[in-house]
Amino acid sequence: MEWLDNQPPLSVLFLCFGSKGYFDEQGQVTEIARALERSGVRFVWSLRKPPPKGMFEAPRDYLNLEEVLPEGFLERTAEIGRVIGWAPQSQILSNKAVGGFVSHCGWNSVLESIYYGVPIATWPIDAEQQLNAFQLVRDLKMSVEISLDNRREFGDVRRSGMVSAERIERGIRQVMEKESDVRKKVKHMSEISKRALMEGGSSYSHLGRLIHDTLNWE
Repeated sequence: MEWLDNQPPLSVLFLCFGSKGYFDEQGQVTEIARALERSGVRFVWSLRKPPPKGMFEAPRDYLNLEEVLPEGFLERTAEIGRVIGWAPQSQILSNKAVGGFVSHCGWNSVLESIYYGVPIATWPIDAEQQLNAFQLVRDLKMSVEISLDNRREFGDVRRSGMVSAERIERGIRQVMEKESDVRKKVKHMSEISKRALMEGGSSYSHLGRLIHDTLNWE
């Protein structure tokens, strides 16, 4: 967080795939690393280790990142990036330095990114994330696309192939554009969502009605 505080506004890309998100193909991790290095963008990358085969466990942090990243990657990007394990997502997204978010498009992540005005480059993995990504990119035009297809379903069934470094780099460059229409739409929606939570706002009022109706229900 101290490193992030010292970066220019809207200059850092945040990559995070949720509390259960991981890539079990080392080749895919390599493609992400190649894309980051070629783009030259500043970044914070939450990289998690997959659970043992056949085990339904949450991913863990790598004890040695060099075992999965390309040789020399950490040294070459030491000035512009940080590769970490579990990430305090909301805290990072709220930082003024963060200008883009590569996300699995879980609904909590979508809401947080909109609230803090950070545009998403979509990369769904499981469950309803594909629908969320499609809505953001195609219907609302509030995100850019890296992928719109689930990579796996319920952790086991393969759904699509590896995403190339070229495709990832293209999404990175698009989501980090400072004057894009996508960024303007997300910023506008951020302002609306914040007003909704204030006293008299739609979310505030509807939650109040729910509490009132629940307390008076017989």
